[in-house]
Amino acid sequence: MEKLKSFFNKDHMVKRILMSIFGVLICGVAVGFFKRAMFGVDPFQSLMSGLDSIIPIDFGTLYVIVNVVMLLFSLIFDRHYIGLATFINLFLIGYIAEFSLNTLEKFFPALGIPGRSVCLIIGILIICVASSFYMTADIGVSTYDAVALIISNTWHIGKFKYVRIVTDVICVILGVMLYFLSGAPVSGIGAVVGAGTIITAFFMGPLVDFFARKLAKPFLYGKGQEGT
Repeated sequence: MEKLKSFFNKDHMVKRILMSIFGVLICGVAVGFFKRAMFGVDPFQSLMSGLDSIIPIDFGTLYVIVNVVMLLFSLIFDRHYIGLATFINLFLIGYIAEFSLNTLEKFFPALGIPGRSVCLIIGILIICVASSFYMTADIGVSTYDAVALIISNTWHIGKFKYVRIVTDVICVILGVMLYFLSGAPVSGIGAVVGAGTIITAFFMGPLVDFFARKLAKPFLYGKGQEGT
């Protein structure tokens, strides 16, 4: 018992594991809200939608391939960010997002602009809170999040919240370019980019940073002892 207590107090490992699992799984729920809102997806999903429109393979397979490429990037430059949360994200988040979307469509089969707007706001809040928890847990982040963290914390090129804005904007631009290169109609662009995409591209980084300081770090370390 004393050894277990010492282990918990020393590294907060139980809390870290719970925060990591919670954060990644809830991110999948957030993606479902984004898709139900139909106001555009988050920047990384925007890139994935663009790739999906031009590469003729199953989306699930494509998602794994892209994430494996970014996983290799992290393994080369800073494997510290690869952990439990990384692999939960890689293999489960797509299925959770699909389940979340199907559930929302079942309970809310017809939504007008106000209802979709509420879904968008909920999605943004959930994904920012969830990201702050699994990033603070520091036992692995998504391969996409790891890119911005490596640029910011390993290469020391700007603060995370600003680096994240840049990587998000790049994803959106590439997603839109790939979508149009595929010859897809303009009417379907909402599947790639929209108000939700723009909001997350410019505000997700700062919001994740805010929730990390106000919620995640106090939860992990205790109020007034947020660590360094």
